[in-house]
Amino acid sequence: MILGRSERGKHLIEPVTLKILVAGGFGVGKTTLVGAVSEIKPLRTEELLTEAGRPVDDLSGIEGKHTTTVAMDFGRITLREDLVLYLFGTPGQERFWFMWDELSEGALGAVVLADTRRLEDCFAAIDYFERRSIPFLVGVNCFEGAARYPAGAVRKALDLDDDVPLLLCDARDRESVKDVLVGVVEHAMTHAADRRRAVTT
Repeated sequence: MILGRSERGKHLIEPVTLKILVAGGFGVGKTTLVGAVSEIKPLRTEELLTEAGRPVDDLSGIEGKHTTTVAMDFGRITLREDLVLYLFGTPGQERFWFMWDELSEGALGAVVLADTRRLEDCFAAIDYFERRSIPFLVGVNCFEGAARYPAGAVRKALDLDDDVPLLLCDARDRESVKDVLVGVVEHAMTHAADRRRAVTT
């Protein structure tokens, strides 16, 4: 079958690929989020929690957790025919934070997952992205049995700037996670456009 010029052009479109980080505290649902939306089998670097790690890994509120990410999670999702996201889940424990600089290289933006039972666990990720001017969105992972708070109350507790989006989500649900990813891409694009305007004026 011979394709016309317009048909050939359609098949030659290269999708834009963007890198998004998924960060947050230990056990907040980063691996679950990446796995919920990835169209490929996610790359996971999980290891079993050991007795040796108990003094440094706070399992309060997540006593059922038996594994931890020691390097990163990786997944991919096609949001549109011309837009592909590569997702990099960062390790949550403080002893692995040295890897964040490497993982954040070239990232368009980030999702900071938060658990209302352990809000203080996401402060480090928020501070990290604020210091590096990497646009981010906070996704409040609504765990079963956890108290539900209005988005405004969570925003105030996290002391977020007014322009940082905050969404309630379920890291297990594909559509919920897609909404979060669309939100962070839109926020990052707006942030980039604002910076360009600031430079040219």
